Amino acid sequence: MEILLSNNQNQHPVDSKALQSQIGQVLEKLGETQCELSLLLTDDAEIRQLNKTYRDRDHATDVLSFPQDEDAVNESGDTLLGDVVISVETAARQAEEHHLSFNEELILLAIHGILHLLGYDHERSPQDARIMKDKTQVIFETLFPGRRPSGTSNF
Repeated sequence: MEILLSNNQNQHPVDSKALQSQIGQVLEKLGETQCELSLLLTDDAEIRQLNKTYRDRDHATDVLSFPQDEDAVNESGDTLLGDVVISVETAARQAEEHHLSFNEELILLAIHGILHLLGYDHERSPQDARIMKDKTQVIFETLFPGRRPSGTSNF
C-alpha cells in the first residue's frame, strides 16, 4: 500500500506521518491493502478552483475525489484508487462545528473521499447515503473509539 501525500497549504500544521498511518488503517479496514492513493491537502482557494473546473460548482468544498480507471495499476501491480483532495481550511472550521479535533476531521473527510473512490455515492439515493454514512461511522469509530461527529455533520 502506498499513500502519496502532498501538503500544498501552510495555514494549519499537519502531522503527515500520523495522517498517512491513519489513512493506511482506513484502507486496511476497507480491505484495500494492495493499492495506491494520492492525497492532496490544500486551501479553500485551490479546492474551489478544482470544484469549479471538474464539477462546475463555483465554491469551496471540504473534500473532492477523483477515481482512477477501474483497471489502473502502478508499476508494482497495486490498484490505483485515485486522488482525494481535502481543504484543510474548511476542515479546521468544520472540526469545531462537528465537535471533533482537527485530526479527526481530516480522517473523517479522508474516509468520505476514499469511499467515493470505491464507488460509494451519497448523492445517488437516500439508501446509498445511509449505506455510506453507516460505513463512514463504523470506520471512524474503529480509529477513534467512542467518538462520533455531531453538530452540523452529515457523516
